[in-house]
Amino acid sequence: MRTLICTLALVVVLASAAQAGEPVAQTFNAPVERVWTVTEAVLKQLGWDIDKKDRTIGMIGTESQRVDGDNYVVYAKGRRHRLTLYVKAASDNRTTVTVERDVFKRERILWMDKDEPIATASDKQVERGILSAIGKAL
Repeated sequence: MRTLICTLALVVVLASAAQAGEPVAQTFNAPVERVWTVTEAVLKQLGWDIDKKDRTIGMIGTESQRVDGDNYVVYAKGRRHRLTLYVKAASDNRTTVTVERDVFKRERILWMDKDEPIATASDKQVERGILSAIGKAL
């Protein structure tokens, strides 16, 4: 009986860990060109600066933003996050947007950044908020 309980607990933990690392996606009823333009505008409106983008592969990467911690000119310590969005055509008039969020710990001393990845929690509120804003803007 004890083995069964341990096995079930392990399955629950592994399932929640798998869900935590999965990106969040939504398909919209709009052509890929329109969704791309709206996605860029929504990111800018929500305060996310775009770091890199490549329309040929459908990828938009943002600059990182501070989640918490201190940020002085020559010293910073805290958590940050950045987004990577993938905009892909699902059909002629349907487009899927996938949002991935990377969370990391940053320490900066004299303009030298040291970043360490942090496992993200199962809370996907930021990703869902981005997709919701895109849907409302379409």
